[in-house]
Amino acid sequence: MKEIGDYEDGKFNYERLAPILKAVKAARLHLGHHQPTKMALIFSRHRYYRHLVIELASINTSLNGKLKNPLVFLDPSDLIWKTEKQDELKFYSGVTRFKNNYNEGFSESNLEALKAILLNPLKLDFYTHDEKASSTINAASVVLTQISVLKVNLELNVDERGDFFDISGLLHLDGKAIAMEDLKLCYHYFVEFKNRLYLIENPYFLNAIEFFKQNQNNLIITRSEYEDFQQNILTKLEEKIKINYAYLKQATKKQRIEQGFDLENEQIIYLSESEDFVLITPVMKYGNLEIPVISQKQIRSKDKKGQLFTVNRNEEQEIQFINTIAKMHPQFKEQMEEFSYQRHADCFYLHRKHFLQAEWFLEAFEVWRSRGIAILGFNELKENKLNQYKAEIAIHVISGIDWFETAIKVKFNKQEVSLKHLHKSIRNKSKFVQLDDGTSGILPDEWLEKFEHYFAAGEIIGDSLHTPNINYAKVEELYEEELLDLESRERLSLYKSKFSDFEKIEHIEVSKDLNATLRSYQQEGLNWLNFLDSFNFGGCLADDMGLGKTVQVLAFILSQRERVKHNTNLVVVPASLVFNWEQEIRKFAPSLKVLTVYGVARIKATNNFDQYEIVLTSYGTLLTDIKLLKNYRFNYIFLDESQLIKNPDSQRYKAVRLLSSRNKIVMTGTPIENNTFDLYGQFSFACPGLLGSREQFRQLYSVPIDQFKDGKRAEELHKRINPFLLRRTKEQVATELPDKTEMVIYCEMGEQQREIYESCRTEIRDYIMGTAEDELTKSSMHVLQGITKLRQICDSPTILSKEKYYGNASAKMDVLIEQIENKAPFHKILVFSQFVSMLDLVKAELVARDIPFNYLTGQTKDRAAVVNSFQDDESVRVLLISLKAGGVGLNLTQADYVYLVDPWWNPAVENQAIDRTYRIGQHKNVMAVRLICPDTIEEKIMLMQETKKGIARDLIKTETSIFKSLSKKDLLELI
Repeated sequence: MKEIGDYEDGKFNYERLAPILKAVKAARLHLGHHQPTKMALIFSRHRYYRHLVIELASINTSLNGKLKNPLVFLDPSDLIWKTEKQDELKFYSGVTRFKNNYNEGFSESNLEALKAILLNPLKLDFYTHDEKASSTINAASVVLTQISVLKVNLELNVDERGDFFDISGLLHLDGKAIAMEDLKLCYHYFVEFKNRLYLIENPYFLNAIEFFKQNQNNLIITRSEYEDFQQNILTKLEEKIKINYAYLKQATKKQRIEQGFDLENEQIIYLSESEDFVLITPVMKYGNLEIPVISQKQIRSKDKKGQLFTVNRNEEQEIQFINTIAKMHPQFKEQMEEFSYQRHADCFYLHRKHFLQAEWFLEAFEVWRSRGIAILGFNELKENKLNQYKAEIAIHVISGIDWFETAIKVKFNKQEVSLKHLHKSIRNKSKFVQLDDGTSGILPDEWLEKFEHYFAAGEIIGDSLHTPNINYAKVEELYEEELLDLESRERLSLYKSKFSDFEKIEHIEVSKDLNATLRSYQQEGLNWLNFLDSFNFGGCLADDMGLGKTVQVLAFILSQRERVKHNTNLVVVPASLVFNWEQEIRKFAPSLKVLTVYGVARIKATNNFDQYEIVLTSYGTLLTDIKLLKNYRFNYIFLDESQLIKNPDSQRYKAVRLLSSRNKIVMTGTPIENNTFDLYGQFSFACPGLLGSREQFRQLYSVPIDQFKDGKRAEELHKRINPFLLRRTKEQVATELPDKTEMVIYCEMGEQQREIYESCRTEIRDYIMGTAEDELTKSSMHVLQGITKLRQICDSPTILSKEKYYGNASAKMDVLIEQIENKAPFHKILVFSQFVSMLDLVKAELVARDIPFNYLTGQTKDRAAVVNSFQDDESVRVLLISLKAGGVGLNLTQADYVYLVDPWWNPAVENQAIDRTYRIGQHKNVMAVRLICPDTIEEKIMLMQETKKGIARDLIKTETSIFKSLSKKDLLELI
């Protein structure tokens, strides 16, 4: 008959126990007596499988503490829900694992569960089942037992006895050396000594203990077998178990010297891999022997006579070695605890992804090397091409001719980085730089931004970086003073003192060959250009339209005669301004020798440039002839209307960057048309290096200023370009300007427009030539119509579209709309034309560009409303007026720019149109601009206005009256 509480089919028989427990409880209540109970852990073997079983039991005790039946076994999984403490949760989980344990032998997970149990957070008593007392677990068959974790210190003793070697084992326990035969192995994980259980964490030691117990702790090896046994077995055991070779004698002084053991011990770290981990094995080199520091290996060596001896390991030095490694990572310190348990043979370890973090291993390696530790095997780690050395960086700046020369030396141990490879990495925003040995050096993060700024401010020339003198402010900002040589420091000091105060710019005498008296601001412009020239710096002359940029440049070119021997200067202008420049030169500096490279007759060779002081060409011609022009080195290159190169991707920009000169000046009335980035193209030409790289300028200035209205960045940019930008507006110099200024803009026809014009011109010319003079007087209306047609073609062939389609190419329209777009945000503008159809074309263009305007022709009924709207409404920037509608009676004092689209025969009529703005109440300086197509009837009309002043003065009537007074010769000259 089975006992109550016995197992049935491996399960506890609770059903048989329940009635008795109930009866006992009732009896206690009846007697008024409650017996004490306690919870305990019971270690036993499974009755059938013999595996370790650990169970939680509730046990009744007598008044004197003696255990009483029945033992009530509890389910630890039910108790997990009654605690939130981490150690208690692990405790209950561990017990649950061993309550139904079918896992024979050692496993890491079981070991961790046992350690959680032995921490014993509930302070329970531990009992072991004595199967001799009873095959069942009851109060009489369990024994109170001390159970703890043992920090194993296992030692093997090898001694020599005649022709044999005797090997025995000792376990150091609580300060005592216990022979193997006195130990008992139990429950797969424990050794028992004097009724106390010790958990052994490492199965390696359990196997060793079991092996020596099976051999009665006395392994005998013959001398002939011993050498192989020592090499193949003992040497491997030494990694984990201390082996005492008792037969070895300590080395004599002679033996130590002979085998090199008196030399300083070399420290080495070997790196290797195990799956996803990097193993860090510290090794101490004693003589020629390498001893893993985290091992129990004893030094064995032979002298020249074959005598074996031993040398004590330097324990203090080895401890320092291990501590040096452990300090470099928190996980290493944790692993040192494991070394005391001997669970790992001879190394630290770290996951690969953590080990190869540059900020970690570079610092760790640097510390280790500073302690004299060699590191081997780094580049044998799979897929690892990183260089294991920190970058050594040296910067030195010396003063060059027109630049600051920066020598940059970057080394990784013995590997030096070429400047081009360094630049490539920085350009790609990569911290890795290719080295000649195939590895990749890692640039420090704090240097990446520095290098980026260095390269952005300068240009690689050979093995050094040249930063232009014009970028002196950036040199001072980027480089610490100790990096600069004495001459560089002195040069920076000079630039700072000279450019911080423009009041001290030297006054320049105006050349006697200039046929003009410079206004004070124009004299300042001449002084400024010469000031920049003294430092060989370029700049941007950005005065408003009509303030005389051309005359300032001509005065400067004349002043160059006394300063340089080679005074051949290239002037590049829009095609519409080629004739303006020719006229300005003839008017203000006729002594200058000019070569115009433009049109069909342009020069195809540059070998004659030396005899000229100005080579004048257009942007279009420059693109065509760039192969020739780029081979000549000019004194200066002047770009007029330089906003045309604002786009660094444009062909114009790329072409002008190919040109060569001693210096460069850009000229524009609108340095910024659309956004801040417009400045980059112009300044990168005139002042190379001043604004850094294109992308850096975009990120540092253009985007913050244009998109985010960053005032700090705007102020910083202004400060940077201020010495090299001279801009005066009409408002700033108003007191020096005449009340009204007149100028001409020439609008060069394109090929399509020119073909239409020449076809009509030939037709009219043939008619005049084939008609007698007396007949011409009678048919003056027919001639007038033909000449009017030519004037309309100059405006736009589209005007003639009622006859047939002539195309819509119009040089005037292009120039006029560009002028309006530039001026309208800041000025009010009048646009006059004799042809309403031309005004209609302008109207359509303004609508397309969303530019507010008013429109006044002879058909306008409420003239006052239109005028008042233009005068009073700030949003209305343009007024289009026909000749007849704007001739008299209008007061348009809000306008300060007047564009005369087509010339009239009578200058008085033009002046009358201009005077619509220049009237009482006008406080602004008026700018009148005539648009003329060169080499056309319009140019001839202007000449006629000069030569036929009498006609223009006397005949203020109709165009018909004028034509009646012209001879056949006059008409032929016109066309």
